[in-house]
Amino acid sequence: MINVNGKEIETDAEGFLANLDDWSEDVAVVLSEQDQLVLGEKHWQVINWIRNYYAENGTSPNLRVITKLIGNDLGEEFGDKKYLFDLFPFGPAKQAGRYAGMPKPTGCV
Repeated sequence: MINVNGKEIETDAEGFLANLDDWSEDVAVVLSEQDQLVLGEKHWQVINWIRNYYAENGTSPNLRVITKLIGNDLGEEFGDKKYLFDLFPFGPAKQAGRYAGMPKPTGCV
């Protein structure tokens, strides 16, 4: 459970939203603050890319899918796994997906 602007929002034990409709940018900020991570422009680009991927495909992208596709949309550096881990040190698919309000990606432990 997290508190965002006075509203209690249910999460699972790993911090993924119980209800995807509860997502907002404020939710993403609260989740990132729990990890002591300040979201910058590049973080938001990845978060929004994941949200768009989910909207189009109905599933959360795993790391392999992200590195294969994101560079075409956001620029070559985003397709580099090390670059993504520099942005999201706890795992780009899992951590960025959590901030994006997505279900836990398949294959993430």
